[in-house]
Amino acid sequence: MTIRAQAGLREPIIAGIVTALVGFTSSFAVVIAGLRAVGATPEQAASGLFALTVVFGIGIIVLSVRSRAPVTLAWSTPGAALLVSMGASHDAGWPAAVGAFLVVGGLIMVVGLIPALGDLIARIPTPIAQAMLGGVLLSLCLAPMESLAAEPFATLPVLAVWLAATRWLARWAMPLTLVTALVVIVVYVSVSGNELHADSTWLPTLTWTTPQLDVAAIVGIAVPLFVVTMAAQNIPGVAVLSSFGYATPWRAAMAVTGAGTAVVAPFGGHAINLAALSAALAAGDEAGPDRSRRWIAGVSAGVSYLALAAVSGALVTMAAIAPGGLVEAVAGLALLGTFAAALMGAFAAVETRIPAALTFVAAASGLTFFGIGGAFWGLVIGVAAHSALRAGGRTATS
Repeated sequence: MTIRAQAGLREPIIAGIVTALVGFTSSFAVVIAGLRAVGATPEQAASGLFALTVVFGIGIIVLSVRSRAPVTLAWSTPGAALLVSMGASHDAGWPAAVGAFLVVGGLIMVVGLIPALGDLIARIPTPIAQAMLGGVLLSLCLAPMESLAAEPFATLPVLAVWLAATRWLARWAMPLTLVTALVVIVVYVSVSGNELHADSTWLPTLTWTTPQLDVAAIVGIAVPLFVVTMAAQNIPGVAVLSSFGYATPWRAAMAVTGAGTAVVAPFGGHAINLAALSAALAAGDEAGPDRSRRWIAGVSAGVSYLALAAVSGALVTMAAIAPGGLVEAVAGLALLGTFAAALMGAFAAVETRIPAALTFVAAASGLTFFGIGGAFWGLVIGVAAHSALRAGGRTATS
């Protein structure tokens, strides 16, 4: 292989590694917090994290090789935040949550078979979808301040590193924040004398949970999880790839992510989707000047995710012994940018401001009817208010 050819491979390979590192470290804490919120034990959360990473890592390799485009996948970070927001109101148990995850996988596969259903999701007014996402994210985005009040000495170093890295090393802000949090946890354990539980493990494990189909969990978890995954991940993921000149293999992507979600559900995984934020790292100029070879960045990212899956058990174990609220604080910092963008999208247009505000407060409130949480009702209320105000010819300021 010539030196030029080696250089041509080096850039997409490095870009893929960076994509995986940033994608994994920036949001794994959100996934852990979400799974724990709806009833998973530390072992079940570790199983979910491991299963998700392995399956979407394989999916990335398959789609990138098949389409010759840098198609990257991820777990649903907004979906995990949704689980955090509904944790207090979800009382059907972990098997019912797993059943809801299985339903989400089925719905995603159906979207691949019937594209009109994807169009239906896309017809939800963007401000309403963004407001629901903002309401869902609010509780996690408050976590850094709550952790600061409860554990100031543990939280201050994490906040300081995050702020400094955001200023000077934006791409690496969350990886550096994660490293800082891990150091804080080690120091905390050494000072406090806390010990690991006898059944704690540093190795990745798989734990089976038989899914239970519960109507309240399907309506209250599966439906909003499906909507937020489609609206905040899959549709933006298509837009990111399109912005770099790549056509998303939509049917194949929905088949892989839907089937992947169904496969990981009994092992604790909540949802797999097209990557949105991290997708640009593999599809952009960082992956080299030759666009026809950037699919190699996708393969590199997939292989890197498989390697990162090996540390999933250790990360969940570290999270289990962390000072109270620290893991949620890291998750909240990871989502602040998404939260800000959601609020801007929700309230930018004057004519949809009132429906968006209703959606936001309902999703953030913890509202529960019939065992169904606020995210679903926020979406229902927002769409109904939007339709009513539009039919009446009124605006948010009239």
